[in-house]
Amino acid sequence: MNPLITFLPFFISLLLSLMVTPLTIWFFTKMGFVIDPKKSPHPAHIHNVPVPKGGGLAIFLAVFVTMALLLKLDKHLIAIALAAGITVVAGLIDDVRGMNPYLRLAVNFLAVGIIVASGIGIAFISNPFGGIIDLSQPRIGFDLLGRHHEIWILADLFALLWIPILMNAINWSSGVDGQISGVVMIAALIVGIISLTYSADITQWPVATLAFALAGAFAGLTVFHFYPQKIMPGYSATSLAGLLLGVISILATAKVGTVLVVLGVPLIDFIYLTIKRVASGKSPVWGDKGHLHHKLLEMGWGKRRVALFYWLVTAILGVAAVKFEARSKLFIMIGLVILMLVFVLWQYSWRYSKRSAPDNG
Repeated sequence: MNPLITFLPFFISLLLSLMVTPLTIWFFTKMGFVIDPKKSPHPAHIHNVPVPKGGGLAIFLAVFVTMALLLKLDKHLIAIALAAGITVVAGLIDDVRGMNPYLRLAVNFLAVGIIVASGIGIAFISNPFGGIIDLSQPRIGFDLLGRHHEIWILADLFALLWIPILMNAINWSSGVDGQISGVVMIAALIVGIISLTYSADITQWPVATLAFALAGAFAGLTVFHFYPQKIMPGYSATSLAGLLLGVISILATAKVGTVLVVLGVPLIDFIYLTIKRVASGKSPVWGDKGHLHHKLLEMGWGKRRVALFYWLVTAILGVAAVKFEARSKLFIMIGLVILMLVFVLWQYSWRYSKRSAPDNG
């Protein structure tokens, strides 16, 4: 493993993030772009004093300045930068003024569509029971502007679903100071390390550079996001993190299974709440206080403890993703689902017993 591939993009991005984030805090505060929970109550806002969002601005600049310094532009990197720019602009609008969740989702698909149109897709995924699952067929071929093009239907559909799911799952787990910024940093480091460790192909180096640049950017943001937070990542940072992690997982020789395991807790929380809201006749895109971090806070956990819990679990799952093969990763995900269901059942039982306890006052 070339140490320059690992440390240089990480530290360049980290330094840029440490410089840009305080400027973002100052600018957003000066302009009055702060979230005051007393004036704009929302299930996602559990802080007590006005705090600016807008972390995506610092993340975008840190990552793509680093990429510009270290990599040569190609059509894929241009498409990723364009999609990321659209994502961040929409996210910043949401951070400052709020945006209809359905419009945000439409922007997600637009950004991912640009990436898929550039030729980024996943041709195969590992079969947990052996071999691979080929997503390169069927294909639709056509000629346009003197060139032949092909649409890989299953591969493109997979990317069009996988990346927006990550974008929103990460956003839904951003409720506590430092929580998601540390999780994304760890996840990006793990995927970057795996992309180098398990491939001698030099084409993996740009992917690793992107992963380590993303990790460095979020490491810098974590300094200001950890309790007591001075800035919230906002939708601009969380959606950008999901977009880039999704792209990295596809480009890094199909490390989708790795990201599934590393981000297992946010993803299971996302799937559980989506099913629960739909089953209750509610739209899955409108927030509530049913997330895992809300339940932990209800039990008396502090914000630092919740954030560190998420970091620790992500790191443990990251080590497991590095060590184990596809079948073991499947069993890990099944185990996480079971643990989550057990926790939910126990938590409901705990709340019921608390409500039904006799009043000794």
